[in-house]
Amino acid sequence: MNIHLSQLDVIFDRILSGGDVFRDRNLLRHDYMPQNLPHRESQIERLGSVLAPALTKDRVSNFFAYGKTGTGKTIVAKFVLERLVRKAGQYNRALQTAHVNCRLAGTNYRVVADLCRRLGVQVPFTGLAVGELLDRLKEALKKQKTAFLVVLDEIDALVKRSEDDSLLYELTRINEALSEGWIGLIGISNDLHFKDFLDPRVLSSLGEEELVFKPYSSDELYDILQERSTQAFQHGVLDEGALRLCAALAAREHGDARRALDLLRVAGEIGERDRSPRILEKHVGEAQQKVEHDRVTEVLSSLPLHSRVLLLSVLHLESARKESSVTGDVYEVYRELCSVVRMEPLTQRRVSGLLNELDIMGILNARVVSFGRYGRTKKIRLGVEPRTITATFSVDEIVGGLLEHAPKYLHRQRQLN
Repeated sequence: MNIHLSQLDVIFDRILSGGDVFRDRNLLRHDYMPQNLPHRESQIERLGSVLAPALTKDRVSNFFAYGKTGTGKTIVAKFVLERLVRKAGQYNRALQTAHVNCRLAGTNYRVVADLCRRLGVQVPFTGLAVGELLDRLKEALKKQKTAFLVVLDEIDALVKRSEDDSLLYELTRINEALSEGWIGLIGISNDLHFKDFLDPRVLSSLGEEELVFKPYSSDELYDILQERSTQAFQHGVLDEGALRLCAALAAREHGDARRALDLLRVAGEIGERDRSPRILEKHVGEAQQKVEHDRVTEVLSSLPLHSRVLLLSVLHLESARKESSVTGDVYEVYRELCSVVRMEPLTQRRVSGLLNELDIMGILNARVVSFGRYGRTKKIRLGVEPRTITATFSVDEIVGGLLEHAPKYLHRQRQLN
């Protein structure tokens, strides 16, 4: 036991002394705000010019930014707002901001409740109508006479979850009831087709100004990593080949800066545990395997409720048949599972759209099969390991119980066959 304790002391003391690998590993986390954002200068300037009138109390246009994960949308919004608030403070301007991740908030109620609390209005965690919360939000804006800039991150989750864009409609119309004080919306979405789900009235208000964030190239990712790594690692520790490999792997994955940073940080941590004097390409290879597993788990746990139930429907079908399933069978099992957790199922057309999204994410593999004059359908298979889905959803309070559920639809199909 004493030997184990002394080994732990060595590990702890090495970290406390600063370590041989890292100066500050937190600089490689994607939520760290650097002083400079390479290759996003034009986007920063564009958003800054749209929001600048807030400094003179003039209302600003709503702004919509979309692009794939890791292309800098969120960090650019935070970067601009942080400096805007700082400038407003210098000139004593009434300006407040809020950042809400709509996927994490989960419901319309929680989104509006977060906005209310940001303005100092205390509301209960549940129990009020969303309309009542919106009235309290309007009243706070009216009393405080403040400009309120709101970032709605992953805004598509508000609509895709329930096919309801009523909250977005109310938020885009809230200024019509205000003479002093106002709200400006900055919507962020990873889904390039998100606008297809919006009512034209919402789209015309929300998309007054919009900007597409293109994926980073390998060279651009290299510049980002190089700038961060100079301060994050001890001098001479990081091999140039490892740095370029991180950039190349992330560029292959749709130019995702988050993935590049994660790869570099995890490679450093693996080398640190191995007591390696340098971080090499082999450490990046090991990091890629670990990050890939962690990313799948993160994606699964952050799926909207209907997508989780849909994925479990495919899991049940594949476990029972050991073969691809057609769309109709998936929908029937999905409807049954919805009834078990007491929620209203989406339409078959909407479920088909969710299957496409899961296919794009690589969680499912869906291919269209033609039956000639009998029409076409999709053959659906899991794109990730069943045990990964089971492990992730087993701790989910809402859908965890569905893992043990035996769908009656499958029992009826076996009897027919």
